[in-house]
Amino acid sequence: MTTESALDTARSQLRRAVDLLQLSENDWQTLSTPRRILEVAVPLRRDNGNVEMYKGFRVQYSTTRGPSKGGVRFHPDIDMNETVALAMLMTWKCALTNLPYGGAKGGIAVDHHSLSLAENERLTRRYTSEILPIIGPERDIPAPDVGTDERNMAWMMDTYSVNAGFSVPGVVTGKPIVLGGSLGRTSATGDGVAISTVEALRVRGINPEGATVAIQGFGKVGYWAAIALENLGLKVIAISDVNGGVTGFESVSKLWAHFLEHKNLNAPGTQALTQEELLHLKVDVLIPAALADSITEKSAPGIKAKIVVEGANAPTTPGGDAVMSENGILVVPDILANSGGVIVSYFEWVQDKQNYFWTADEVKQNLNDIMMKSFHEVEEMATSNKVSWREAAHMIGVGRVAEAHRLRGLYP
Repeated sequence: MTTESALDTARSQLRRAVDLLQLSENDWQTLSTPRRILEVAVPLRRDNGNVEMYKGFRVQYSTTRGPSKGGVRFHPDIDMNETVALAMLMTWKCALTNLPYGGAKGGIAVDHHSLSLAENERLTRRYTSEILPIIGPERDIPAPDVGTDERNMAWMMDTYSVNAGFSVPGVVTGKPIVLGGSLGRTSATGDGVAISTVEALRVRGINPEGATVAIQGFGKVGYWAAIALENLGLKVIAISDVNGGVTGFESVSKLWAHFLEHKNLNAPGTQALTQEELLHLKVDVLIPAALADSITEKSAPGIKAKIVVEGANAPTTPGGDAVMSENGILVVPDILANSGGVIVSYFEWVQDKQNYFWTADEVKQNLNDIMMKSFHEVEEMATSNKVSWREAAHMIGVGRVAEAHRLRGLYP
């Protein structure tokens, strides 16, 4: 479980943005309240015939700027408050990158590692059927997140389509290419983290060539960020997964090959690191790309990195933020740094609606354009208002949602 409430953290960040923007108390009430919350019971018939019950969630935090958008997590520690917090962050993330979406998040409180393939499919399909009334390509578009992947999205798309009576590829993103997925979607979040890292080095006046990086997390975000950064000439010197970290490997690709074969990072010639030791390495860039609350008031004082680029959602607590700010560390916040995933999810949704698909180069160029524009807007907001980059990012995202609320008015 997280050490501090993700919802309390998200609400405090929103409160700060509302105050900086000098919005009204009516705006605060509207912006701090989720639009729709659904909790469902998800029964699963295990392979041995036993039936187990799991809690499932789907939160649609906002639909003011368009259909809500957000991932589906299969993780034993998720609960309603965390899901609301992550849906809130998705709302500001979509607005910050100027996508025509609101924010959502969902999932099941289950350890996906404990499921057989058949059990995973049954659980995914039953969860989809339970949230079916509130999802759809014009309502709410799920995507992969922690513990889910393109296979789960294929099952979700098929379950929705069977009930609709025709194929509806746009109901989810992050699907296999053959089912209407987009080129570049798998690596998109990591690619966006890499773009943010290179730009942050520019801001700090550090040459990216040979700049050192430590990455906490070797999953869908951490792996692809490591590959992208290595290809750009940076030196990834340490990586960790849930079991701990290593340094001293020859390359990310060789470490990954060892991981795939042996299911651990302990490749020959590497030295083991604890998670705390990785966070405290003397590197140019630290990328927390695991779960929430990695950087806290206790762990932040030991961070020696000049730049922290948040690959995970909500990896830093307010206490950790305060310490890093005091120590002059540039923090590129999650709603900017890891927005590549939702940006390319948007591209996938657009391609599905048009039934016209882009090349990998087109996807990459469009991702770069949106990431760079958003990055420079945050940089300008932070500089002109003398606020942190997190505050600047939230000011832009929250401000756009607030403006959309005012323009649409209140019904009835």
